[in-house]
Amino acid sequence: MPNYLAPGVYVEEVSSGSKPIEGVGTAVAGFVGFAEKGPVSEPTLISNWTHYTRVFGGFTEGAYLPHSVYGYFLNGGGAAYVVRLPETADPGQSGGAARRVAIPAASEQDGPPAFDVQALNSAQAGQYTVAIADVAEAGEAGEDNFRLDVLRAGKVVESFDNVTVKRGPRNVATVVGKQSKLIALEQSKTGTAVAPRKDTVVSLGGNGSEPVAVTAQTYVGDAVARTGIGGFEAIDEITMVLAPDLMSAYQRGLIDMDGVRSVQLAMIAHCELMSDRVAILDPPPGLNSQQIKHWRGETAGYDSKFATLYWPWINTLDPMTGRPISLPPSGHVAGIWGRSDETRGVHKAPANEVVRGVVSLETMISRGEQEQLNPNGINCIRAFPGQGIRVWGARTLSSDQEWRYINVRRLFNFIEESILNGTNWVVFEPNDEYLWASVRRVVGAFLQRIWRSGALMGRAASDAYYVKCDEENNPPESRDAGNLIIEIGVAPVKPAEFVVFRIAQMPQGPALEE
Repeated sequence: MPNYLAPGVYVEEVSSGSKPIEGVGTAVAGFVGFAEKGPVSEPTLISNWTHYTRVFGGFTEGAYLPHSVYGYFLNGGGAAYVVRLPETADPGQSGGAARRVAIPAASEQDGPPAFDVQALNSAQAGQYTVAIADVAEAGEAGEDNFRLDVLRAGKVVESFDNVTVKRGPRNVATVVGKQSKLIALEQSKTGTAVAPRKDTVVSLGGNGSEPVAVTAQTYVGDAVARTGIGGFEAIDEITMVLAPDLMSAYQRGLIDMDGVRSVQLAMIAHCELMSDRVAILDPPPGLNSQQIKHWRGETAGYDSKFATLYWPWINTLDPMTGRPISLPPSGHVAGIWGRSDETRGVHKAPANEVVRGVVSLETMISRGEQEQLNPNGINCIRAFPGQGIRVWGARTLSSDQEWRYINVRRLFNFIEESILNGTNWVVFEPNDEYLWASVRRVVGAFLQRIWRSGALMGRAASDAYYVKCDEENNPPESRDAGNLIIEIGVAPVKPAEFVVFRIAQMPQGPALEE
């Protein structure tokens, strides 16, 4: 307390010590996969699809990550962290680095250097060609101008018009450097300056360094080095973990089924270690109802309250070709989790929700087939006439009935993380009755808000939760060891998964007369 030496009125600001508990975020996804460009093996925060394209590029052939992130935001997902895996190439494809090819410059008289072309994304180098088109005729205004096209599979994917090899703002290397997401141009120190030739086409083949081999460890990564799934350990905000490109690597033969299982087990182990997030797993493609049941029970055999599985794969329109493309469902499902949290709350099971952006399903299933899958924790995605394509399951992969439902697991994650973050002020406080009462008050007030939101059972608060922190569970020997024990119990609301109407026929009797 300050020493007051002169008479007067003084104002002091004091802190009560205890602070109200604020709820943590519940829908932040962590994606692992392949991207067109961007930082490698570095968890990067992405706020929307435009932000993603600016950092990691657009849709890329052979990669499910861009489509999954797009589906995530389309379905209502919030922020996400993305870890781009090291670049790789398909088996049998030549090395990933693009060869550098000089394209003739515009004028021998001006003598500007020729320029070289290289691919920014070496994994995709073999897919691109560049072509010179629309060269201005001699005597025309801007006769040194031309158009440079970048083609993939014979289709123009980028075009740069009215560029020139002369130095200035329209210099082709300058324009491409600022605008292209696919290639880069460098001034050549040895190229001969000649007039550009129309229809000159240069293929960006891969004859450089060997690609990085993809293994299960590529996905698993390392927590210390902040790579792969391990890179998510340092990010508390993440609540969902996905690896959609695990299946693209499996389809291309870069990783076998044992590798798939190893990665998915690592995802589950990561979520169990962190205890504040859930893994959304993808099944292999092309399975029917009997095959997915066998894969779930015999091949995978996962049993975890921190993991979920959705089936079948979904079909969307590929923005690059306009044709349907089959995708693993995890990205779209994660977006639905975020949408459900925002509109209803984390206690609401993220099911009976429309999957946006999906035109059809890889496999159409019946109620009878789902009856065989639902007890095994396989959350089905189904098409209903007049109601669209919907998520029609809300189970974890746990055999423990207490943790059967996704919303129960995620509600506990939310409560535990919120209380953990909101009670840091307790550390090093005097461990006495005053502290116990403060803890009961702030934790009770937080759970009261949770109960009033409809997340807990009970017509009265005493039926919904309890907080015990007193001398009984904090005896002298526990206090001497520096421990403060707080016991909390909550009664979560579980989804009405099976709605049963019991209808009886009433006997017909004489009409009642007044």
